[in-house]
Amino acid sequence: MKGHSHPIIALRRVRILPRWIRHIDARAAHAVNRQRHLPAIDRRLARLSHRADRSRLWFEIAAALYLLGGKPRRGAVRGIASLIVGSALANLVGKRIFGGDRPLLKDVPVPRRLKRTPTSGSFPSGHSSSAAAFVTGVALESGRSGAVLAPLGAAVAYSRLHTGAHWLSDVIGGAALGSAVAVVGRVLVPAPARSEPAHLGPTIDLPSLPEGDGALIFVNVASGIDPLRPEPRDFISRELPRAHIHVLEEGERISNLVRDALTGTNPPRVIGVWGGDGTVASAADAARRAGLPLLIFPGGTFNHFARTAGAETIDAAVQAVRDGAGRRVDVAELIIDDEPPVTVMNVASVGVYPGFVAEREEMEGALGKPVAALIAAVRVLARAHTLHVRVDGRAARVWSIAVAAGQNSSASMVPLQRRRLDDGVLDVRVLHARGRMPRLRGLVALAFGVKASALLDRVPGRAALATIEAFTAEQVRIEARSSTGEAVNVAHDGEVSVLEQGSTVATVRIVPGGLNVYGAPASSVSA
Repeated sequence: MKGHSHPIIALRRVRILPRWIRHIDARAAHAVNRQRHLPAIDRRLARLSHRADRSRLWFEIAAALYLLGGKPRRGAVRGIASLIVGSALANLVGKRIFGGDRPLLKDVPVPRRLKRTPTSGSFPSGHSSSAAAFVTGVALESGRSGAVLAPLGAAVAYSRLHTGAHWLSDVIGGAALGSAVAVVGRVLVPAPARSEPAHLGPTIDLPSLPEGDGALIFVNVASGIDPLRPEPRDFISRELPRAHIHVLEEGERISNLVRDALTGTNPPRVIGVWGGDGTVASAADAARRAGLPLLIFPGGTFNHFARTAGAETIDAAVQAVRDGAGRRVDVAELIIDDEPPVTVMNVASVGVYPGFVAEREEMEGALGKPVAALIAAVRVLARAHTLHVRVDGRAARVWSIAVAAGQNSSASMVPLQRRRLDDGVLDVRVLHARGRMPRLRGLVALAFGVKASALLDRVPGRAALATIEAFTAEQVRIEARSSTGEAVNVAHDGEVSVLEQGSTVATVRIVPGGLNVYGAPASSVSA
């Protein structure tokens, strides 16, 4: 008795596979079928094979890994992505091209046979391809999780041979296909690079305040989501008991508060801030105008600049101000139309990127960054309108432009982690909306970054149309106008402004050594 198949499909195996492979398949099937019948093992392997139907087993495991977070979560995402591609190639392409007849069921012991006999072509094994793709994808992100899952993947692949559903060559071919898909996926969409410490440069002497005397510290209690972080007022009062603490209230502007403090009887010597990137940028602007050094407590969610400057933890910030250790760092200035310049510590941007970040951050705590980035990119670009811009006089149609203080090594559309604090340049990245499928290209660029975008750009006939353009400059002028006359979004360091007139002129320039910041020595900053 055979599995149901068309005679032409059966002939494909004879026509395509060399005789020596068919001979090995026959010997392997005979060796497996003549093994002593062990009911418990036979039942378990048959159940395992059924459990892997339609990849149910792997989706269940992926859900468990996703809940663990960290590397296992990234492994679950990559594993499922690899599985989907590998399964499609095996079942929708491989079986239609190669196919072939399955083993004779009369040669398979009855207790081992599956309840439902597969009727599709034999080569390659879809179960083996899915198992290998998932396990390899997980292992590429989390080696420990991959090692735990490898025996299970091998058992699923062997179950197809043990139950008589496939030949040995089907199993090997499917496993090779699935593993190759995962590896190629890693090359095209690499794992997030481990961030390297920025080149911090030499330290400078700043006022040493062992007890905080002379420090005016602003606290944004709404910043950050870390439940283990101490209550800021209690922490600062304990560590720097003579510092003056001001808890920011709705509507208060740090610049006004600093100006009032400077005219008081005991003007501050240091401006401190506990909060996220937006609050830090406001305090930095006020400190620059007052000519005072800045003390940063990383109390936000991401704390991009604080980590770069050597204040990765609140304890490191306290130690730096006690020791009087700091650095002179570059900042940028953003000038919108004829408004006064605003200090930028990380990134200024025009277009869809501010909305993309807001959408992504809202979901990434529950879904993880890769999935949240994809969903956010779809949502933002579905309703977005392009901008007609002139970048230093050069006309273009774009989705977004981002300008960072200092050159970055980030592979994303918008740079967030500096290589140096004193390189004296801006890192400019333009997300173009040109060529065919501009929304799809923009979605890939936003969700997956520069390398994935570059892959799409290499489609024949598109080589000259790079979706993401990157360059460095000391100053850049951006004239932006919405293609529909609607509002233009301008953001800097997480703060978003909506310019209702539908057009704007934004100039960003680098200010070398524009701010003195407290920070730990380079040797004490973790990689």
